[in-house]
Amino acid sequence: MTTTPPITTTATLPARRRGLLAAVAAIAVLAGAAGAQAEAVPTGDTLSGNYLAGRFANNQSDLADGARFFLEALQSDPEDPFLLERTLALTLAAGEIDEGLDIAGRLAEVDQGNRLAALTVGIGALRDKDWRRAVDTLQGASAGPLAGLTVEVLSAWAEAGSGAVDTALKRLDAMKGEEWYAFFRAYHGGLIASVAGRDGEANRRLREAIELDEGNVRVVDALVRSLARSGEAAEARKVLDDALAEVPSNPLLLALEAEIADGRRPAPLVANVHQGAAEILAGLGTAIARDDTGEHAAIYLQFALALSPRADLARITLADIFERAKQYEASIELLSGVAASSPLKRNAEIQIGFGYNALDKVEEAREHLGALVDKDPSDLEAVMALGNVLRVRKMFEEASEVYSRGIATIDDPQPYHWVIYYNRGITLERTDRWPEAEKDFKTALELQPEQPLVLNYLGYSWVDKGMNYDEALGMIERAVELEPTDGYIIDSLGWVYYKLGRYEDAVRELERAVSLKPDDPVINDHLGDAYWKVGRKLEARFQWSHARDNDPEPEELQKIIDKLANGLPDPDAPAAADASDTTPAATPPAR
Repeated sequence: MTTTPPITTTATLPARRRGLLAAVAAIAVLAGAAGAQAEAVPTGDTLSGNYLAGRFANNQSDLADGARFFLEALQSDPEDPFLLERTLALTLAAGEIDEGLDIAGRLAEVDQGNRLAALTVGIGALRDKDWRRAVDTLQGASAGPLAGLTVEVLSAWAEAGSGAVDTALKRLDAMKGEEWYAFFRAYHGGLIASVAGRDGEANRRLREAIELDEGNVRVVDALVRSLARSGEAAEARKVLDDALAEVPSNPLLLALEAEIADGRRPAPLVANVHQGAAEILAGLGTAIARDDTGEHAAIYLQFALALSPRADLARITLADIFERAKQYEASIELLSGVAASSPLKRNAEIQIGFGYNALDKVEEAREHLGALVDKDPSDLEAVMALGNVLRVRKMFEEASEVYSRGIATIDDPQPYHWVIYYNRGITLERTDRWPEAEKDFKTALELQPEQPLVLNYLGYSWVDKGMNYDEALGMIERAVELEPTDGYIIDSLGWVYYKLGRYEDAVRELERAVSLKPDDPVINDHLGDAYWKVGRKLEARFQWSHARDNDPEPEELQKIIDKLANGLPDPDAPAAADASDTTPAATPPAR
């Protein structure tokens, strides 16, 4: 979570092009089918062993190992079209473009109609500025809406590279296909015109692209730069102000705003043919990555970086693919390549910190994110990143101090600041500073009165402390209304009913919570207690056993073991007055 409005760091696709996401699936024909997942990881020098190991690695989203095993398999049968295609796809996805070009040439010889080979060779020619060969070769990769769009836009950029700008623009204008092609005709036509120095035509085409997709940050960036460079300062300012009103913290637009405010003449968004070709590949790769984080998106993004190593949006999206595949080292390496001068450098640095944390390199994460906070404590996204890492690691005192540094820079709290007060409240509650924690929770609710997380946590805490029962119950019931499928919040409601002695109600809600979060030890423990209270003692022990087996907190584990041995104490027995009874403390979980 962040304390600022959402940051848009990738090019959005035009809202009117609803057919695009459906067409994304067609890109799979370029790289072939991955096949069924292997049950083990066979290795060795045999064709079958390397083939199965490569498939397994691919199914685990380990693109580098997948490519390595398929390369080994290919040694045993170097002319097999299927092996060549799978090896090519994984080699490209892993970023080995030069090796991929060699494989693509071999594949083209044994399978002259192979579209992935044609696309690879065509992009290689484009990279080498062999413009005519690029255009001719790319035509062999055109099949289906998405591939057809890719080929035609790349071919237009190759035509522009040869100096035939009019031919390039005519190619785009003549492009037939889906309704959403109109955006790409306008956008890339505007970029090509801008690279050619045709400012008036660039402005016209980019205005058309904005009309087709008002919210596209990349088009706003390109148009504002083009307008400012051609002397249309007033219009440039209006377009930029309108966009910033929608995404006030977007780093790309903020950097552009600072550039213009300083009186500098902004550089064009795309300065040459390679950057323009990378723009279409990065944009489509980002679109594919929304539905498919495997090789297909990675191939497009790696192609973009091969043409323009400073294509930061492609780099960050590709890093996200590796991160989601738990390939954290590869993600960190990619993010480290974002230039220090890039507006996205700070975003990349934050993600690197999260990568270190995911690798359990907590000290590296703390140092990396701490350097960002030290540089600018008002950077609340960096503050939240560091604070959240520490909080999840149960380093509550230190996390509280980090959140406090950020809060100290807030002069006029806005509704979106609720989350930093909420998170600091959790750390204060966990370090037994309840009056301060309660104040933070109330501040969070003042900023966002209907925030279910805050309603839940504050209400739960009040009941746990034996205060404000009616108000607390109302708050948690409202939280459930707002988030009716959140098992943790429903657990809170059930546990409040339990604390109020409404055991049948508690059972009903806690059964719902367990159905939503069946492996959570706290919820299973709570349901066991409720079952015991309504006389369902066999079921109670089953739930406690399930809680015990699902890695509860150490201090709770012994309580669960005691309950399995002895049950809950009889409230009518003298021992019930003992403050050390075995009922688990209902400490609100930091969820």
